[in-house]
Amino acid sequence: MSPKKISAGDLVDSQCTKCRMVTNHTVVAMVGDKVVRVQCNTCGGMHNYRDAAPKKTATPRTTATKGNTVPRQPRQRAATADLIFWEERCGEEATGAAKTYAMDGTYRADDLVSHPVFGVGIVTAVTPPNKVEILFRDGRKLLRGLPR
Repeated sequence: MSPKKISAGDLVDSQCTKCRMVTNHTVVAMVGDKVVRVQCNTCGGMHNYRDAAPKKTATPRTTATKGNTVPRQPRQRAATADLIFWEERCGEEATGAAKTYAMDGTYRADDLVSHPVFGVGIVTAVTPPNKVEILFRDGRKLLRGLPR
């Protein structure tokens, strides 16, 4: 007994892009014997067919530089380096030297800023016309501010 040939209108399991899980779908379009477009019977979303089979486990990505492959630096290491830099620049004694943050304030790199929610931070980058990246103890935040 041969397996049933799938055609438009049949039901198939597919990975739904809206529901973000494998659900029952109706086949909408086919090219030859391949299902190419389906409609989710749960949310009604129409999308390209995605096989319901589990994907292979991901391998760590690498960045290629001039033929060499170098493993990417984990975010945790970058966050640790940021925290060390913040502690060196924005210690307990630096809170008095920090100016109060204001959205319409003017800033330049290496300015110390005191934010009412995030605390004391250091300006790491200014992007015209009105963005300022500030490194706080909790991490980097992109806030509104003017270049000086």
